[in-house]
Amino acid sequence: MSNMLTIAMPKGRIFDEAADLLRKAGYKLPPEFDESRKLILEVPAEKMRFILAKPMDVATYVEHGVADIGIAGKDVMLEEERDVYEVLDLKISECYLAVAGLPGGSGTGAVAPKVATKYPGVASSYFREQGEQVEIIKLNGSIELAPLIGLADRIVDIVSTGRTLKENGLVEFEKICSITSRLIVNPVSYRMKDEQIDELVSRLSAVVEGEAL
Repeated sequence: MSNMLTIAMPKGRIFDEAADLLRKAGYKLPPEFDESRKLILEVPAEKMRFILAKPMDVATYVEHGVADIGIAGKDVMLEEERDVYEVLDLKISECYLAVAGLPGGSGTGAVAPKVATKYPGVASSYFREQGEQVEIIKLNGSIELAPLIGLADRIVDIVSTGRTLKENGLVEFEKICSITSRLIVNPVSYRMKDEQIDELVSRLSAVVEGEAL
């Protein structure tokens, strides 16, 4: 089994888009692959094993070597700062990080405004670069709720269509950075399985760039 590539993938939208990319790159993933509730899926014909994980955990699995490769959002990479190689922008699950809040509720005043986010590292760096002192409140979900219940003046969160902000009466103040999903590799795995990994990167790169395989 040591010649199998172990790939950590996040559940949900990124998983679906990444599986589609792999199929376009010529990897034969079985139809039931998409519907399975298993956390570990093996595709012996392609010498691949997939670990399904929470998005924030993918880079951790790759850094510690339990996965050779991972597919992680750039938001996770910016927040976690893991010791992995980022080898390819897959250009899927496009979105961006933004500062948002209630209209007129930017919280600029004498007291440091409170900012709720699941990305405390990114948020702290951003406001520090802006020369603004804020109080960061870390939340793990339903970030949009924070301004509505008076927990925070602003939020820093992922924005895709903007629909969730609008439905909760929030507006976007500033865009921080664009986000896409990246292919990341464990440094040791890159040395031990370089041919397999290089082939995978090459085939995915051809699909991403729209080249014929």
